[in-house]
Amino acid sequence: MKKIALILIAGALFSCNKQAKVSLSSDELKTFYTVGHTMGQRMKNLNLSDDEIAAVNMGLTDAAKGTKEQVNPDEYRVKIQALFKERMTKAAQTEKDSGKSFLEKFSKEKDVVTTESGLAYKILSEGKGAKPAATETVKVHYHGTLTDGTVFDSSKERGQPVTFPLNRVIKGWTEGVQQVKEGGKIKLVIPSELAYGDSGAPPKIPGGATLVFEVELLEIVKEEKKK
Repeated sequence: MKKIALILIAGALFSCNKQAKVSLSSDELKTFYTVGHTMGQRMKNLNLSDDEIAAVNMGLTDAAKGTKEQVNPDEYRVKIQALFKERMTKAAQTEKDSGKSFLEKFSKEKDVVTTESGLAYKILSEGKGAKPAATETVKVHYHGTLTDGTVFDSSKERGQPVTFPLNRVIKGWTEGVQQVKEGGKIKLVIPSELAYGDSGAPPKIPGGATLVFEVELLEIVKEEKKK
């Protein structure tokens, strides 16, 4: 329900491409534009048509200006959750189908291992240290993309490695990083059920998305060092 509520807010802020343009000449206007853009990203998975975007904008305009509504909101409000769920499920399935094809192609590459869970990985650099256990804390550099190459997160680009308990991240990471030795590098292709599932992690990771990571295991952080 929280996700639906966020999308409803996004709908209220989503602007129509037929709407008159406004010059973003003040910080206030730029701030409102950023709010609309940020929330509008949450509606990408709904694959709205131009007419549907226009309808959202009409509802926003009528409500904001106190104009008489053109339909009975009480009658159609009950249909919102079902409609959004249907659209999001359909979009997630499209993502999963695309991810499955990508995973199948990757699994045929040389030295790729596919586990029982569905995770596929390839050791890029062997490393010389120990392999971490799921209960240990690791320090890593990583670069994460969608299957089309879109970067959604990268400690490499930030220039700052990340430290975290290995059992407190997505399942694909917990399983995958255990396969590489300290000082080594691994490529992970993680299906959605081992990542963020049908919900995704908006706005950057759509529902049903298969994720691709290159992970460099810099260090297994010992207890005394953490203290």
